[in-house]
Amino acid sequence: MDQKTYNPYVSAQTQFDNVADQIGLDNPTRDLLREPSREFHITIPVKMDDGTAKVFKGYRIQHNDARGPAKGGIRFHPQETVDTIRALSMWMTWKCAVVDIPLGGAKGGIICDPRTLSMAEQERLCRGYVRQLAKVMGPNFDVPAPDVMTNAQHMLWMMDEYETIQGSHAPGTITGKPVGMGGSLGRTEATGYGVIYTLREALKALNIDITSTSASIQGFGNVAEHAARLFTKLGGTVIAVSCWDNEDKKSYTYRNLNGIDIEKLASIKNSFGSIDKQKAMDLGLELLDGDEWIAQDVDILLPCALENQITPATLEKISDKVKVICEGANGPTTPDSDEIIKAKNIFVIPDFLCNAGGVTCSYFEQVQCNMNYFWPKEEVLEKLDQKMTSAFHAVHELSQSKNLYMRDAAYVIAINRVAEAVKLRGWI
Repeated sequence: MDQKTYNPYVSAQTQFDNVADQIGLDNPTRDLLREPSREFHITIPVKMDDGTAKVFKGYRIQHNDARGPAKGGIRFHPQETVDTIRALSMWMTWKCAVVDIPLGGAKGGIICDPRTLSMAEQERLCRGYVRQLAKVMGPNFDVPAPDVMTNAQHMLWMMDEYETIQGSHAPGTITGKPVGMGGSLGRTEATGYGVIYTLREALKALNIDITSTSASIQGFGNVAEHAARLFTKLGGTVIAVSCWDNEDKKSYTYRNLNGIDIEKLASIKNSFGSIDKQKAMDLGLELLDGDEWIAQDVDILLPCALENQITPATLEKISDKVKVICEGANGPTTPDSDEIIKAKNIFVIPDFLCNAGGVTCSYFEQVQCNMNYFWPKEEVLEKLDQKMTSAFHAVHELSQSKNLYMRDAAYVIAINRVAEAVKLRGWI
C-alpha cells in the first residue's frame, strides 16, 4: 500500500482529539498534549569508508516529561520523516502512562539505510548523533533505546560516546544495550513477549483457547520473531509471516497452512529480519505477495512491522474468521479503520498497550543500571508479565464498564494519567 496516503502524526493527533472530546479535557491541557514539548533537528557529518563525507539528517523529539524522564527508541530508516517521529514520541507518552511506569515520551531517528553502511560507518553515525544531542540526553532527561533497524551494538556505541563526553559512567542513559554492558536479561524478548502476554489475556476474556488459534504476522524482526516464538510455545499456530526482501525491494508472505516452524524460520533470516527466499521454499513454505498476510483465514492478525498497514482498503481483504487484531507495531491501524473494525466485531489490542513490553523492560534495565544490580532473566520476565497483565485488565475493565472501544479505553487511562501529572505540577 502507499505509505504516503496517511500521515502518522495526523493519525496520532486525531486519536488524541477523539478521546480528549470524550473525557472533556480542558483546552490548555489539550493544547499542551497534542504536540511535542521540544524538537531537535540535527545534521550529522560522517566520514565514509571511501574517504568522502556524507551528511545525514536526524531528529530527537520529546513529547512530554510530566511523569518522568523522556523515553523512546532511535530508528534508522531511509524513509524516516519528522512527522513519523512526532507521532511515535506522542505514542510513547501514552505507552509509558498506560502501563504506569514513571517515564515520559520521546522518539528519535536518522534518515539512513544501515543495510548499505559498513559497521564502521554505522559506528561513526551513532557517535555523531550523540555528539549533537548529548546536552539533552541523560538518565534524568531523555533515555533512548533501539527501534527499527537499530540494535544493542548501536546503543553501546551511543552510550560510550555519551560517557566519553561526560567523563563518567552513565549506563542508565541508554537502554537496550548488550547483556554484560548494562543491558538487561529478557530485553531482547520483551516487546514480542509483551504482545503475547496481552493476547493471552484477551483470549481468556473472549473465552477462546489459545491452542485452537491460528495467526498471521506482518514482519519478522525482533518483535515479530519473539511474539511468534511465545505464541507457538503456548500452543498457537502461525501459518503466515510477511517481511521485506532487501534484494528484491519488496515484501513477501511465507505460508504453511499446517503451521510454520518458527525456530527454522528464524535460522534463515538476516539481522534486519529479511528471510532467505530460496531457503524458505526449501523448507516447504509457499511464496505469496507481501500484502497477502492480511488475507489469511486465521483467528488472529499480528501487524508487527510499520505504520498504516491496516486501512479501509486492506480491511476488505480480512477474513470473517479473524477475531483479534494484536497491534505489535506502532500505529499499524489508521483512524478511519476503527469504525470498520468495530462493525466486524474484531477485538483490538491497541498498539501502545500491546507493544509496551519493550519500554517496560527498558525501564527495568534503567532501574538495574542505576542500582548497579541486575536481576535474573526469570525475574525480569515475571515482572514484565505482571505489568502487561495488569495494564491489559485495567484497560479491558474500563472498556467493559463504560462500553468503550479498547483503543479509546487505553487512551482514556493514559491521557488522564498524563493530564493529572501536568496539573499537579502546576503547568496548567
